[in-house]
Amino acid sequence: MSNEERPSFEEALKELEAIVEKLDNEEITLEESVKYYEKGLKLSQICSETLESAVLKIEEIEKAD
Repeated sequence: MSNEERPSFEEALKELEAIVEKLDNEEITLEESVKYYEKGLKLSQICSETLESAVLKIEEIEKAD
């Protein structure tokens, strides 16, 4: 996923929450479940990477003080 296509943390989290709701629906097909699961994993990775980057920046700022 390029930076242009990469959603912000907030957008990724919101979409991830929507996917969780869809996966809770008992009427969803197996194919849809797999599709949403795969998308959810990608969004989860984006959120984790963004948080990790923020932590590293904060640590750098604290070291500079």
